Amino acid sequence: MKSKIIFIGIALLSTITFAQTKVGTIDSDYIISIMPEAKIVLKRSENYGAKLDSSFTLKIKKFQEEVEVYKKEEKTLGDLAKKGRIKELSEMEADIKKYQQNGNQLMQLKQDELMRPLYKKLSDVIKEVSESNNYTQILTITGNQFAYIDEKFDITELVIKKLGIVIPTEKK
Repeated sequence: MKSKIIFIGIALLSTITFAQTKVGTIDSDYIISIMPEAKIVLKRSENYGAKLDSSFTLKIKKFQEEVEVYKKEEKTLGDLAKKGRIKELSEMEADIKKYQQNGNQLMQLKQDELMRPLYKKLSDVIKEVSESNNYTQILTITGNQFAYIDEKFDITELVIKKLGIVIPTEKK
């Protein structure tokens, strides 16, 4: 008799525990990609990248010009002058590589800076939709992290509607 009561108690507690949890999923990358603000961010990123590229192009051009000058003067230069010019060219090349690495980092920082408001807006709406629909957890589906997901718990469309974004129709 005691074991039946314990079993019923455990079953009741587990049912209550499961009833309190509601898990949903969202494809946040998809939402970000169709947000109108994403186009503005992309354009700003491209403009920033173009500015960095123009500076980089000038450095490359100057380096190539110096290499051409060295090639023309190489036969007439003495050993000490050759070593000095080679050292200058090596330093210029190292500077270009460093500039390229810094440019990549600056580009990533700028993109993160520009995307931050979009992710904040999305996060706020996810929280709002989750609370109004009594979800306890929302998991992102990006990266194929799950073997099975019941689509009825995917709140992607609810968040898109709440953001006021029109879902693009697929062309056949």
